[in-house]
Amino acid sequence: MAGGKKKQQMVCRDCHRVVEGAACSICGTSNLTSDWAGYLVIIDPEHSEVARRMNITLPGRYALKVR
Repeated sequence: MAGGKKKQQMVCRDCHRVVEGAACSICGTSNLTSDWAGYLVIIDPEHSEVARRMNITLPGRYALKVR
């Protein structure tokens, strides 16, 4: 791989979704941050206790802690 910086992942402050671009594809807000920790992938939110506790209803990539 040619030397290049890894792209900084942005996270929606409202729904904790890891996003690409300038706005969240789930809730539509542009309230994003690069200050987050913990990576979570939800595959089956209907049967996930973690998804239930975090109020996640759609599969995808999420941050556990958003500042």
